[in-house]
Amino acid sequence: MASFDIVSKVDLQLMDNALNVTRKEVTNRFDFKDSVVNIDFNKKENKINLEASDDMKMRQLVEILINRSNKQGIVPQAFDQSKDSYPSGKTIKQEITLRNGLKQEDAKKVTKIIKDSGLKVQTQIMDDMLRVTGKKIDDLQEVIQLMRSTDLDFPLQFENMRS
Repeated sequence: MASFDIVSKVDLQLMDNALNVTRKEVTNRFDFKDSVVNIDFNKKENKINLEASDDMKMRQLVEILINRSNKQGIVPQAFDQSKDSYPSGKTIKQEITLRNGLKQEDAKKVTKIIKDSGLKVQTQIMDDMLRVTGKKIDDLQEVIQLMRSTDLDFPLQFENMRS
């Protein structure tokens, strides 16, 4: 039987590249001159800590980060900005968490979408990924097309296609 895995993860090297490009753009932009801007990336916890001198610069910094990440191939849904920015002395800080791993409720949403499509495949939730198996590779490719065309609020990648 053919199978593949649906996962939700961010390539940390691509993220590091996007952060470096963001830092470079911020240092070259005129509107960020003479202002405090820090970007820290904690790879172990998958967190990005942003610091800017005011709220407008923080919004611009987040926008630059998302645009540069998108050009590196990291979709905007990979960023969890649920924590609001908070003042810290003369600066404003914000913590952005990268979404890694398919949560249980997200895996159930994906499973329901696949089941409702009527394709002859089986899904199996395995920790932070979803395994899809079927008799025909064509069915699996249809599942991939279905998931790419579906608008979800979390990123998906497809790995380990086996026949």
